Amino acid sequence: MIKAIFFDIDGTLVSFNSHRIPESALESLTELRRRGVKLFIATGRPASIVDNLNDFCFDGYVTLNGGVCIVDDNTIYSRTIPKDDVRALIDYNDTHDRFPCIFVLDGAMAMLNRNPTVDHVMNMLKIKMPRESSNAEVLSGNVYQILAFFPPDKESDVMRHMPGSVTTRWTELFTDIIPRGGCKSVGIEKILNHFGLKRDECMAFGDGGNDIDMLRYAGIGVAMGNAANDVKASADYVTASVDDDGIRKALSHFDLI
Repeated sequence: MIKAIFFDIDGTLVSFNSHRIPESALESLTELRRRGVKLFIATGRPASIVDNLNDFCFDGYVTLNGGVCIVDDNTIYSRTIPKDDVRALIDYNDTHDRFPCIFVLDGAMAMLNRNPTVDHVMNMLKIKMPRESSNAEVLSGNVYQILAFFPPDKESDVMRHMPGSVTTRWTELFTDIIPRGGCKSVGIEKILNHFGLKRDECMAFGDGGNDIDMLRYAGIGVAMGNAANDVKASADYVTASVDDDGIRKALSHFDLI
């Protein structure tokens, strides 16, 4: 019996076209709550920019690809990128072709090497442009996640300098660098343990490469119709796209609404 459902945000619960939750999905969320199902977010976004959920209040939030988990405004789990890894990335950037990086710090986002690609991504996601910063400021704080704007073919060369970190990518434009051992499934596990729920009692919805591990982890993993083929192959069920009422159709398929 499904007692908890985790939703990715961008491209899953929220349309890239409207930047809002479709009405059919909102109605489904309301019905799930009426039936006693707990509802959670599982996103790569930091909590400070989880701002596109139509004011719907969820029971908990897995943010930063599992790096920070929040219930009732309290952080129940967090993990940071090792300082040596952050320093190594900055040193690499200073000695090679520079690429933009956005660092998620305690309550803030800081950016190095802004370029037009960053402008495009921030506009696509409807996120306020992070402030430009300095190497010293970044190194002085706790870094939970790094959005690094390099292409996939550069990934192995960059990441060999960061042994305490891994990448999780849902677009060729940038990758999310997170602490090694962290991912959305880890965050989901922390949330489930907090509520005394079991893995086979949860469902997860996603569309990006950073959702693959949670789709495999959940009792039922659902890929959106707009997902890439490798994401669909990792799921138990493939529904329609976010813009074609995919959330409602999948929940109806499994007799949850």
